[in-house]
Amino acid sequence: MARKSGFVRRRGKLTAFEFVMLMTVGQLGLKHPSLAAMVQAIEAKISREALHQRFTLQAVLFMQDCLDHVLRQKFTSTEPLDAALLRPFPRVLIFDSSSWDVDPQLKTVLPGSGGGASAANCKLQAGYEYRSGQLGFFQVSPGIRPDQAYSPALPGLADKGDLVVADLGYFKVKTFRQHHDNGVFFLSRFLVGTTLCEVGTGAAINLSRVLQCFTGDFLELDVLLGRVKSEQTPCRLICMRIGEQAASKRRRKLLKEAQKKGRTPSQACLVMCDWTLLITNAPADLLPTAMAYHLYRVRWQIELIFKQLKSVMRIHKSDTGLDNRLRCELYGKLIMAVLIHRVHAHLQNGLWNSQRREVSFDKLYKRFQERAFLLLRHCLITLSAASGFLHTEIPRMLKACFKAHQPSRQTTLQRLDQPLTSTP
Repeated sequence: MARKSGFVRRRGKLTAFEFVMLMTVGQLGLKHPSLAAMVQAIEAKISREALHQRFTLQAVLFMQDCLDHVLRQKFTSTEPLDAALLRPFPRVLIFDSSSWDVDPQLKTVLPGSGGGASAANCKLQAGYEYRSGQLGFFQVSPGIRPDQAYSPALPGLADKGDLVVADLGYFKVKTFRQHHDNGVFFLSRFLVGTTLCEVGTGAAINLSRVLQCFTGDFLELDVLLGRVKSEQTPCRLICMRIGEQAASKRRRKLLKEAQKKGRTPSQACLVMCDWTLLITNAPADLLPTAMAYHLYRVRWQIELIFKQLKSVMRIHKSDTGLDNRLRCELYGKLIMAVLIHRVHAHLQNGLWNSQRREVSFDKLYKRFQERAFLLLRHCLITLSAASGFLHTEIPRMLKACFKAHQPSRQTTLQRLDQPLTSTP
């Protein structure tokens, strides 16, 4: 926390530590984080106006340093998740973003799309390492900035042997080539319209024609991804036919979006609606064709995290039009989310590896929220008191946080733990 000395004290009594506790634990227990509610939560001798003056650029940098400090800390006692499909990869990195509208006064620093959309919008880029349960890689940006702008940063976050899973927003041929050159594996949906070439001849592949002529349900092709030879990446294209009902739903959505833009979708795009297309450079012995979709579905874990960040942490709710206050609140909520996920990973990984039991994100977040003010009071006494409180309460919380397993509906981890098979 390098900038602690830079935190400005003004009228009233509020230490930097109390400010951090308010922005983290305090906000978790506040349904509406108004200034008056914050002052009451911290029980500090400070007015709401004086608290308002604390949201300075120095406070933002201080909270950002606190977040960076928390992210650098590692739980060495947390063992990685063990499941058949995960074992070949030291880490499984998932990247995604979530955005939300903010006060229109922030349109100069966090511009939205404008027009029929919001004038001001905030976007959060996040990364999640599935095997260790580590939450990180936070970037706050204007909602108007596309995910693809962050794609070039992803190769620097992955190590040799890791698997990177991301959605179409991050699809970039040059980034895939960098992953491949670094010995990093990737798994992504295929962006229709991207050039595919035959391995060996380099001839372009007309994918829609290939799929129209194919009568089976699974097709795998060894391809070169990309048009520019220096960026072409050898990949496996995995094609899985979907049901007619799902395909019809895709076609209706495609037609609706095309009509909004005054266009008519091509026949090739309509044909693609019958298929789920995945692209990967992982060899079949590490990622069998029949198991690829199960592993891709790991991406939904970060969607569940965003759901908790919004429904419980309420990162998308802020009663301010000031950039500094918005960022202080957001960084504080992210610090608390990182800490909750450290606890979740420690509990979940140990229970899954030993007993094949799982801990629910949703339930654990809510149990922490219920105890937020009690935890805050212990933190304001001493950190040792807070540690003792958690040591007692976490085993109690755990009893109400187990995920129910249904015979008719497997969880993500149960699917990942199936015996590997190469037969579709």
